[in-house]
Amino acid sequence: MKHPLHPALVHFPIACWTLATLADVGGRWWGEPVWQFAGGLLLVGAISALATMAAGFVELMNIPNDSPALRVANRHLLMALIAWSSYTASLMLRVHGKTVHAPDALALSLSVIGFLALCVTGWLGGSLVYTHGVGVQREGSDESHARGLPPSHHKPG
Repeated sequence: MKHPLHPALVHFPIACWTLATLADVGGRWWGEPVWQFAGGLLLVGAISALATMAAGFVELMNIPNDSPALRVANRHLLMALIAWSSYTASLMLRVHGKTVHAPDALALSLSVIGFLALCVTGWLGGSLVYTHGVGVQREGSDESHARGLPPSHHKPG
């Protein structure tokens, strides 16, 4: 694929999970309608994150084993899995049958942990792009930049 799919998909789980965390915290004051909204956001975030992580895993396979970006990419993957697991567990704790209930202290804590992991995941993803050039192919350059090689490995031109 000429354009990586992961950057196009990543906005959905980020938006859903961020809003779900805000709704969880805000729901302490505004009550059930906000918790219902948070539950829906957690579900959409978890499902969209599966597609996003699958696309990211495909791109991970394109990073050469000797690239310094690989270590960052593996940390990015680990933090994404922690975020997904935290948010999915938070969702499971509050769903009973077809009803979404108010999050208890554990479910709320898992949402906050998920949000912190999500922030670290995003920071590492930014490092992959802006520091290591993963997924970036500049006009007139060869494929090396898109494969996670540092800029010093680029051919001039």
